[in-house]
This record gives sequence, structure tokens and C-alpha cells, in this order.
Amino acid sequence: MIRVLVVDNGGQWTHREWRMLREIGCDTKIIPNTTSIDEIDANALVLSGGALSVDLASEKLGNCISYIKKFSGPILGICAGHQIMAMFYEGKIGPSLISEYGLTKVKVIEEDDLFIGIPREFLVWESHNDEVKAANNCALLAESETCKIQAIKYNNKPHYSLQFHPEVNNTEHGEEIFRNFVSICKK
Repeated sequence: MIRVLVVDNGGQWTHREWRMLREIGCDTKIIPNTTSIDEIDANALVLSGGALSVDLASEKLGNCISYIKKFSGPILGICAGHQIMAMFYEGKIGPSLISEYGLTKVKVIEEDDLFIGIPREFLVWESHNDEVKAANNCALLAESETCKIQAIKYNNKPHYSLQFHPEVNNTEHGEEIFRNFVSICKK
């Protein structure tokens, strides 16, 4: 059984990420982002969202940077987790031109493993004031009209990140995205 730990960055839907993983058959639990990398016994990690404004020097990030650097398995960053990963990979984060709260249509640019079997356009739930403005060392997988960097696959590791929330019921195909991530973990 695939073990996926959800790293709690203070997001309002962290428990939904955990529940989604449990419902699709993963061994999962939520851990604080202060958990030592040496204590992590898992096949994959999900870096949850959070209300924090992302700053790599912030104590609120806990050990997220250490996880990205040292954890050998796949990682999926969601919302603030997406922004943390982008900053780690030398991208730029900034205030959204239009803060997004609610449904937004996302367009898949590159299917990759995360979007296999998912329509090229679908509705997602957004909840963010900041966004990734520029990304490096990656492939852009999805965009929306108001946020050009909705999904990323990083080049050197099985690291993925999403600005939107696949764990929320309003997001179409969210369960399939999580299932695709678990399939990545099995490779």
C-alpha cells in the first residue's frame, strides 16, 4: 500500500487532502510541517495549502524546504505548497492581479502523468491572493485566464504542484488527479 503523508501548512482543507488519499486507498496521515525529515517514512508527500504568504525565510514554512531538497519520493504541492516549491526552484511569487476565490476554468497545456485521462479544460476551486509569477526548471502543465501558472512538473525530480485545490468537492476531476499522483508514486 502506498503511504502518502500530508504536510500541514495551516491550510483550511488539509484534512480534505488526507481524506481524499484515504478514500482512494492510501495509507496516509497529516503531519506538522515541523516534522524532521528523518522521521518521515512514506512513499510520497503532499505539501498542503495555507494562509501564509510564502517567504522562504519564514518560520511558518517549517521543514518544507528540507522535504523538497532531501525527500526522495514524489511530492505534490497544493496552493501555498505550489508557491513554496516554485520559490525553492528559483521561481517568483507575488500578489495575484485578481485574487481568486471560487470556481475557475483551467486549461491543461501538457497532459504529463498528473493529468492523464482528464479533459483539456475543467473547473477547479481556487482560494489564493498570491500566485507563481515565474517558474524555472519545470514544465508548465496548466493555466487559467487569470493565473498563467496553475500546474507545474519540475524537471529533475517527481515534483508536481498545483495552484488550485483538487481536494475540494467543487473541483472537477480532483479525485483523478490524486489517483494519477498515486500512480506516479508506484513508478
